[in-house]
Amino acid sequence: MNELKKAVCAAIDANRDRILSIGEDILHHPELGYKEKRTGELVEREFRKLGLVSITRPALTGVKGWARGRSHSASVALIGELDAVLSPSHPFAEPSTGAAHACGHNTQIAAMLGCAQALISTGIINQLDGDVCFFATPAEEYVELAYRQELIHEGKISWLGGKQELISEGAFDDIDMAVMTHSETDSPVPRIVVGGNAMGFIGKTIRFIGKEAHAGGAPEKGINALNAAALAIMAINSQRETFRDCDSVRVHPIITKGGDLVNIVPADVRMESYVRANTVEAMQGANRKVNRAIRGASYAIGAQSEINDMAGYLPLRQSHALTDLAAANAAELIGEDHVFHGLPFAGSTDMGDLGYVIPVIQPTVSGFSGAAHSCEFTISNPEYAYIIPAKLMAMTAIDLLEQGAAKASEVKQSFKRKSSAEYRAVWENILHASINEKIPGPSSQNGETH
Repeated sequence: MNELKKAVCAAIDANRDRILSIGEDILHHPELGYKEKRTGELVEREFRKLGLVSITRPALTGVKGWARGRSHSASVALIGELDAVLSPSHPFAEPSTGAAHACGHNTQIAAMLGCAQALISTGIINQLDGDVCFFATPAEEYVELAYRQELIHEGKISWLGGKQELISEGAFDDIDMAVMTHSETDSPVPRIVVGGNAMGFIGKTIRFIGKEAHAGGAPEKGINALNAAALAIMAINSQRETFRDCDSVRVHPIITKGGDLVNIVPADVRMESYVRANTVEAMQGANRKVNRAIRGASYAIGAQSEINDMAGYLPLRQSHALTDLAAANAAELIGEDHVFHGLPFAGSTDMGDLGYVIPVIQPTVSGFSGAAHSCEFTISNPEYAYIIPAKLMAMTAIDLLEQGAAKASEVKQSFKRKSSAEYRAVWENILHASINEKIPGPSSQNGETH
């Protein structure tokens, strides 16, 4: 480990109590995506204390600030995520919203701030030939879709996911590459995993439309939209054997509205789902089958269905060049035997969308236990949860920006960055290609639309 890295790690160790304190503060005040008012204000105050410049608040609640190097050959973003997830039974859940940091984003923000403090307080930033952007990003968890759609209708955002919105607003236009870490829970050994991929998904909302009638007195006069939804779930389940194991397809619908009153035949039933897979092609193929199942089930009951396919997240593909640097630094921190390569990252992340635009990495670090997004999720090893991620990001930034930012230049040259327009076109093509053959609804009777 060179002298710059030794100095930055020592500064992070010296600031350990403050880093953990910030993480605990955020843990006890969880906020859902695009609602991270308190957390965003906390980050902005810390940025100003550190003397960051050009501080902005993109994507409603995001916070972006800069530490400038001695020259400006390249720019590296170090990212932490602001939002919590819905987990009402979590011991630190916010009672009024059900929000809880059951995914570890509070540790990301604390580690990012600890990294910023170390690079600035040691003066190391003044020895780097590039700029470091510290970026607290909102709304990574793809939840509360109705609320976010209302924000879109009001013109406040254009995308459901936080990094998607930041791409659209141009907030990454002045950034060459991005580094962040993520929690790994229930790891069999203390470890850092580098280079793993993650699945992408298409988001869906579905409305089943039936016909109301008295459920006890004249059910034969109604069309039961709940039966159409139940049959759709069974039809989707019947498709599962057609999904290839290598595509890692996951479909997990929930019914968010089952009707209006128990004595009225349900005529308005709502469902949400993701269609996940590890490639765009597999996402599209599975989504066509799911849509066909929904429409076929609706037709069988005599109901109608409205399917709204939405941009979810793209599969995560991490930069090989950045991964090599992070792997070497991880080995310095915890030993090469505890660095694992290429294990898949469960679930999906909007870091996949950013990774389409610029080079990114998101190593996962152990130190957590309990299933992610559950009431059991907790920090089991604060050193791994908070301190090692801060060191890993700081060391990687030093690698990239020291000695004329030579390594950052190599990373830039190995990647053809995309514009926000190109990014938007990718999702337009995905959703357009997901439109399948339409199964006609039942013919209306007596001039009535069912």
